[in-house]
Amino acid sequence: MSLLSKLRLITVDVTGTLIAYKGQLGDYYCMAAKHAGMPCPDYQRMHEGFKIAYTEMARQYPCFGFAAKMPNIDWWRTCVKNSFVKAGYDYDDETFEKIFRRIYSVFGSSAPYSVFPDAQPFMRWAREKGLTVGIVSNAEYRYKRSNFASSRVESGLISTGSEWDFGVFSGIVGIEKPDPRIYKIALEMAGNIAPEEALHIGDSMRKDYTPARSIGMHALLLDRFKTADAESWRKSGAPVLPDLVAAQEWLTRNEGEDYPKKSEGEETIASQVLKRMSEKL
Repeated sequence: MSLLSKLRLITVDVTGTLIAYKGQLGDYYCMAAKHAGMPCPDYQRMHEGFKIAYTEMARQYPCFGFAAKMPNIDWWRTCVKNSFVKAGYDYDDETFEKIFRRIYSVFGSSAPYSVFPDAQPFMRWAREKGLTVGIVSNAEYRYKRSNFASSRVESGLISTGSEWDFGVFSGIVGIEKPDPRIYKIALEMAGNIAPEEALHIGDSMRKDYTPARSIGMHALLLDRFKTADAESWRKSGAPVLPDLVAAQEWLTRNEGEDYPKKSEGEETIASQVLKRMSEKL
């Protein structure tokens, strides 16, 4: 009997699982600085500054300021301001506001993201099999609007009704991964489905696999980018696959069957996407 036959729900992480960032963070901060008539900031310093600023903001105002009732734009304005300061750039208020508005607008659109080519086919396949498909993401409401369309008219976006049924976004519900409660919310939104009838797919042991398993859900990790941690994930007993094409095969095989290994020279979906992205940059 296959795992698929036991399931009623599949939940899926977003970044690194369904979509990837195009280019580097520095590309967008450079573009915004130049738009305001300023020189391009150093990419590495900007990257490190953002990591520190984002971590501090997420600790002080989790879920994008949900509990503090902080407006989304104010959360990001503070985060971006601190990112530049920590990278060594301190603009006057007028110049910073021009830069920030550009960054905020770009990241509120689908422009910085690329949907993996196996994402939409996998989600459609799961729904055709009669499963409910949900999205569980540590993201704010604009992420839902910019990457997940309300109809199939919006080409290139993942569409509700044809590819997913509901979404649980931390900035909307006020709970974020790895808190297992976010997965309990997903089970409730799917119609109070039992955890043993649900599978979560993600790319983080800490945020996806461990909390989902802790409440009794099945879980699967994707290693699209051949991360250094993947081997330790496998040793811990977690199923780890290269992409959603492999996940579909894994779900439909009978228990006890060996998963077919990737033939020599065969590219994963992620490697194909990375190659195309590098050619564009």
